[in-house]
Amino acid sequence: MAFYKTLRDERIYPRGRARPGDAGWIAERILRLRALLNSRITTARRPNSLIIGSWNIRHFDGGRLRLNESMHYIAEIIDHFDICAIQEVKDIASMERLMRLLGPNWTYFINDSSGSGRGNYERMAFAYNRNRVFFRNLIGEMVFPKGALPGDEQIGRTPFFAAFQAGWFRFTLCSTHIVFEEKENRPLREDEIRVIAAELTKRAKATDEVHIMLGDMNIVDLKDPGGQALLDNGFSVSPLPPSSLDGKKAYDQIAFTGPLDSENLLRGDIIPWQEAVYTTSEAASYAAMAADPAIAALPAGTYPQTEKAFSTWRTHEISDHLPVWIELRTDFSEAYLKETADLKPGQ
Repeated sequence: MAFYKTLRDERIYPRGRARPGDAGWIAERILRLRALLNSRITTARRPNSLIIGSWNIRHFDGGRLRLNESMHYIAEIIDHFDICAIQEVKDIASMERLMRLLGPNWTYFINDSSGSGRGNYERMAFAYNRNRVFFRNLIGEMVFPKGALPGDEQIGRTPFFAAFQAGWFRFTLCSTHIVFEEKENRPLREDEIRVIAAELTKRAKATDEVHIMLGDMNIVDLKDPGGQALLDNGFSVSPLPPSSLDGKKAYDQIAFTGPLDSENLLRGDIIPWQEAVYTTSEAASYAAMAADPAIAALPAGTYPQTEKAFSTWRTHEISDHLPVWIELRTDFSEAYLKETADLKPGQ
C-alpha cells in the first residue's frame, strides 16, 4: 500500500484543504483517485490473478521536478498494479522518490540511458510488488544484427526485457518506447515494432514461455502499419481503449506471443486519472497558485500561469499518456491436476 505518512508533516504540507499542496487537498484527491482505481481494478479483481501495467510518464523527471502532490498520485496509481513497465524515465532519482512512496514491498530496476538523438536520453524501468511477483534473474537490452533495420541502425530507445513469475505464470516482459518522429531513410515505427515482435516470437517458441511486448508503441490505430506488424508476427493484442488524453490514439499497447490461452486474459483497461486529479474544473485553483507571493521562490513553471495553460501543465505533472493495464489468471493448478489424473502409464 502506498505510504501517506508524510502528508502529516507540516514542514512539507500545510494543514487544511483550501488550495493545492495542502495536506487535506491532496488527501481528498487521493481518496477520489482510489475510488476510481477501485472501481476500475480492485472490486472486480479475480483471486490468483496478476495486474500488469504500462505507463509512459512524461519526462520522468527531465526538467523541473514534479510537485510532491503529483508524486503521491503517480504512486497511488502504480500501487494498484502488481508490476508496471515505465517508459520515458529521465532521472534515476525520480524512481527512488517514487519508491519511497510505494513502500518496502516495492522495488525496481532500470536500464541505461539511450543517449542522444532518437533515444532522447531516456531510460525504462520495471517496478514491481515483491509480495506478488518475483524476478527470475534474467534481464537485458535487445540489440539486432546488421541489416535488421534501415541504415543498419538500432532501435532508437533500446527495448528492455526481464523475466518474472507470479503464481504458476512464468513470463518475460519487453518494454518499448517506439520512435514517433519519422525521417527519410531512417527506421519507421513499423520497422522497429516488426523486428522486436519477430525476435520475441522466436524466443517464445524456443522457451515455450509467454513473452509480452508492452509500452508506448506510438500506434495511432491498430489498423495502421505498426499495429499490423504486431499481428503479422503472431502477437495477440489485448483490447484496450485509446491511451492518449484526448481519447483518440492507441499509443500504448500490451501484446502477447507464446502459450497464453485467451481464457487466461481476464480483462484490460486504461486509468483516466484526469477524472479524479488535476481535473479541468480545478484549473483556476492551480493557476491562482502561480500568483501567490508565498510560493514566489519556487522554480518558474511550478504552477500554470493561466487557466489556458493548465491542460499542458498537468501533462508535465502526471503525463500526456494514460496508464494501461491487463489482468491475467496465474493459477493453473486445477487444470494441471486434472491432466495428471488422466495420465496413462508411459505418458
